[in-house]
Amino acid sequence: LDVGRDAIWLTIQLCLPVLLVGLVVGVVIGLFQALTQIQEQTLSFLPRFIVTLLTLIFTGNWLLSQITTLFSDLFQKIPGLIG
Repeated sequence: LDVGRDAIWLTIQLCLPVLLVGLVVGVVIGLFQALTQIQEQTLSFLPRFIVTLLTLIFTGNWLLSQITTLFSDLFQKIPGLIG
């Protein structure tokens, strides 16, 4: 159960920065579109896509280190899980 809980918590931690940035940008663009009555589809998609990619680029090293730490701990726990 500890392994599953750790994996789910790590998944939440890894997804949170990307989802929050996408949410904030989406709300700002949606508000801008509502205020100016511009209903262009690419105006809402392209900035979110670019900001999401930039977030992944800037947090990629941290994301990879977190995943590596989880799997390293998991491999160290395997003998205790079997026996």
